[in-house]
Amino acid sequence: MANDNKKLVEEITSMEEDFAQWYTDVVKKAELCDYSSVKGCMIIKPAGYAIWEQIQQQLDAAFKKTGVENVYMPMFIPEGLLQKEKDHVEGFAPEVAWVTHGGLEPLQERLCVRPTSETLFCDFYKNEVQSYRDLPKVYNQWCSVVRWEKTTRPFLRSREFLWQEGHTVHATAEDAEQRTIQMLNVYADFVRDVLAIPVVKGQKTEKEKFAGAESTYTIEALMHDGKALQSGTSHNFGDGFARAFGIQFTDKDNTLKYCYQTSWGLSTRIIGAVIMVHGDDSGLKLPPKVAPTQILVIPIQQKKEGVLDKAYELRDRLAAKGFRVKVDDTDKSPGWKFSECEMRGVPFRIEIGPKDIEGGKCVFVRRDTREKMDVSLDEIETKAAELLETIQSDMYEAAKKHLETHIYNAVSWEEFCNTINNKPGFVKAMWCGDRACEDKIKEELAATSRCMPFEQEQLSDTCVCCGRPAKKMVYWGRAY
Repeated sequence: MANDNKKLVEEITSMEEDFAQWYTDVVKKAELCDYSSVKGCMIIKPAGYAIWEQIQQQLDAAFKKTGVENVYMPMFIPEGLLQKEKDHVEGFAPEVAWVTHGGLEPLQERLCVRPTSETLFCDFYKNEVQSYRDLPKVYNQWCSVVRWEKTTRPFLRSREFLWQEGHTVHATAEDAEQRTIQMLNVYADFVRDVLAIPVVKGQKTEKEKFAGAESTYTIEALMHDGKALQSGTSHNFGDGFARAFGIQFTDKDNTLKYCYQTSWGLSTRIIGAVIMVHGDDSGLKLPPKVAPTQILVIPIQQKKEGVLDKAYELRDRLAAKGFRVKVDDTDKSPGWKFSECEMRGVPFRIEIGPKDIEGGKCVFVRRDTREKMDVSLDEIETKAAELLETIQSDMYEAAKKHLETHIYNAVSWEEFCNTINNKPGFVKAMWCGDRACEDKIKEELAATSRCMPFEQEQLSDTCVCCGRPAKKMVYWGRAY
């Protein structure tokens, strides 16, 4: 039993030894995804897709509470349509994949495989919106997009990935800004409450904002290795796209006005965040609210009479209460099952054997702390609910503590460089607002501005880079 357990765990590189290899090992051994014969594209396997389904279902429900409706747009964008918004097309040009032939015939106009769908929604809205009575339109689509990335990594960066993209249109700038912030907060609440990941919220700098946007807001999470991961973004487009595409409406005063738009998205890279925030050297650790299987029942000495029947009985009782629960009734050894259960990140397992049945109890084993506890068979539903709630809370608190202990302040350039180079995490420092300072930090330290937080602090009066008067406090860091 011990050898089985050791063998499976030894196949994972220690995160302290090589974090990048640890990540790849976990993704592969937990069977979340695999490489495909299409370079730069991944195959999302059932275990990985099941996590995405939980994310999709729960986030979609949160969207709909705010009035969002789902639609679906074509995956192809005519080149002429893409060219209508100059900043937008320039921002995406290096990553666009083009269709040049339909069957054997060359196309009269190239089609881009959508890297994002702003232009399609704009083309749609210009006909859909005529009057103030038609506003707002609050639409979202779940789809895949293609961006021809040079360097790819499972979930974090691939040439095709799954996401949702919301696209809304409003009568006033105030309404658009309100929706932009509202959706950012939906993301932040979801990531905190369901994925147990704390984030820093704020606005992107001009350099880092979305191509064609007036302003971009972001939630930034910190991975176990101290690198940042942009985990969800919300963009206020102002009336820029509306002017480029001619999206106008007749207002209450009978005058023709341009609309104001927003866009917001979260992708499968958030699965990468779950792995890198919570995982350990034994594999995944999934927060109960997003775990496809919340409880795994493992029968001990399952060939003995009554053991499997009792395991199925526990499963059925828990499933009847709404828990996502399975029985591992394979012929693998218990040690291998324990190890595999940990690898896949199941929040807790229930061990049940002949002696347990005789004693009217079973054993609960937590994935996050490995704590074991005897539980009366009469109380499994109540105790399971309590334990899942505790695990969810404890995992968030552990991630929050990691974030808080990896945020540093820097006032001087020397202190800033030393912190970035030697203390992985977020570095708070003042900035003058000049792009040249951002560029210098990126070139010399391979660090970028992550966001200008909504809650500003005055750490000093001068920019950490150039020494001129400071305008904003910024979170800086190295990122995925």
